[in-house]
Amino acid sequence: MAKMNEKRGAMKIYDATLPMENGMVGFPGDPVFHIEPHSQRNKGDAFNLALLSMGTHSGTHVDPPAHALDGGATIEKLPLDSLLGPGVLLDVRGKDYIDREVLENGPLGEHSRVLLKTDNGPFLKKRSFYEDYVYLTEDGARFLVEKGVRLVGIDYLSIERYMNPGAHVHRILLEAGVVIVEGVNLVDIPAGPCEIFCLPLCIKGGDGAPARVLVRR
Repeated sequence: MAKMNEKRGAMKIYDATLPMENGMVGFPGDPVFHIEPHSQRNKGDAFNLALLSMGTHSGTHVDPPAHALDGGATIEKLPLDSLLGPGVLLDVRGKDYIDREVLENGPLGEHSRVLLKTDNGPFLKKRSFYEDYVYLTEDGARFLVEKGVRLVGIDYLSIERYMNPGAHVHRILLEAGVVIVEGVNLVDIPAGPCEIFCLPLCIKGGDGAPARVLVRR
């Protein structure tokens, strides 16, 4: 038992979630995140309680099929075993986009959950939106589907090129049942095999939801 505890103690858990705060970056046109006091103990109320206002794709969030497909599964219907389990964090920094060639040359192996660490990381914490972010291409998305990937995450607010007509990358992934996680904060997380825990808010009928994402190495 002591040896088992030592092994568990050596494992490290990283929080890959972008903190939610007023003024945080959002995708252009989406509702902005806002929090304000509703009840305050320093003003005589019995409890502190805040009012939240945000979009379903604020901060670190999950895209279910309903985000881009008519009649697609909503957030609460996603299979939990897609959201939790072993995966890999791929360091693909230095690339302008992530295509089939990049993925073929990376250590994806047989992993069914993958997080893409790109040069986007520093921009995720800026207050203004960065249009020229690194994205996944259509042939890259098809490659992930062919490999049987069930979840893919990236470190900016969209996995798709900005203003890409038809949103084909989203459609390729979501039609194949691949869960998309966007806005994942991977700056301080080392690459390699890991366990991924992605827990979106359970919003009935939701076309997306903010999520807490943890990575255990």
